[in-house]
Amino acid sequence: MVDTVLRGRRRRALNRTADAALRYAALGWPVCLGEFRPAAAHRASDAQRACSCDRVGCPAPGAHPVSPAWQNIATTDAELITSWWLAAPKANVILVTGRAFDVLDVPGPVGMEGLARMVRSGLRPGPVALSPAAATTGATTGLRAHFFVRSRGAPTDENEWWTCHLDCEPQEIADITGLRWHCRNSYVVAPPSVTGTGPACRWLQDPRNHELPDGLRLLEILSDVCEEARSW
Repeated sequence: MVDTVLRGRRRRALNRTADAALRYAALGWPVCLGEFRPAAAHRASDAQRACSCDRVGCPAPGAHPVSPAWQNIATTDAELITSWWLAAPKANVILVTGRAFDVLDVPGPVGMEGLARMVRSGLRPGPVALSPAAATTGATTGLRAHFFVRSRGAPTDENEWWTCHLDCEPQEIADITGLRWHCRNSYVVAPPSVTGTGPACRWLQDPRNHELPDGLRLLEILSDVCEEARSW
C-alpha cells in the first residue's frame, strides 16, 4: 500500500513532457531522455549554446539523446521512465525507431501536401507530427513532418530499407530529395518537446487515435510530392 502511494506521488510530480513519455511507453514505444533547450538559448548572446549538451554549434539542439548508449537504454518501463524525468524534468522525449514503428521524415510543406492527398484518396496516414528542422536535415529553419508507420523490423534483404542516423540516404531506392526513413539505429524527437530551432513539437494526428499504417502505402505519395517540390 505504501509503495502504491509513493508511486502515485512520484507520477503526480511529473510534468507534461514526462507524462507524454509515459503515454508513448504505454503504446509500446521505446523512449529515452533527450537534451533540451536551456533558458539562456532565448537570449541572442547565447544563441550558439542552444542545447543542454553545451556543445557549441550543436547540429540538433534539444533533438538528440542525453546518453550515447540510447539504443541500449531506451525502454517502455514506466517506473524507470518516471525516475528519469524526476531527475531531469526539463528533458525532451526521444523515440527510438525501428522497433515498434518507423518514421517517414519530410519537409513540412511536403508533409502537409502529402497528408491532404492521403485524405483525399481515402488513405489513413496514421500518427503525424510536426517538428522544427535541425541542422542535420540540411535546413536550419522551417518544420519537418514525421509520418509514423509500422516498423519493418530487420528484413531479410538488408538493402530493402536504410538506417537514418544523422546522415542517411536510400541504398536500393532512387534518391528522393528531402525524404528520410528513420528505422534501425535511428530516433526522432517527440511532442511536446521543445528544441533549440523552433516551437514545440506537436501532433497533427495523435497516436492514441490513429493506428500505424503500412509505410509502403505512404512512401509513394510522399516521394511523389518530394519530387514535385523541386519545382515549387
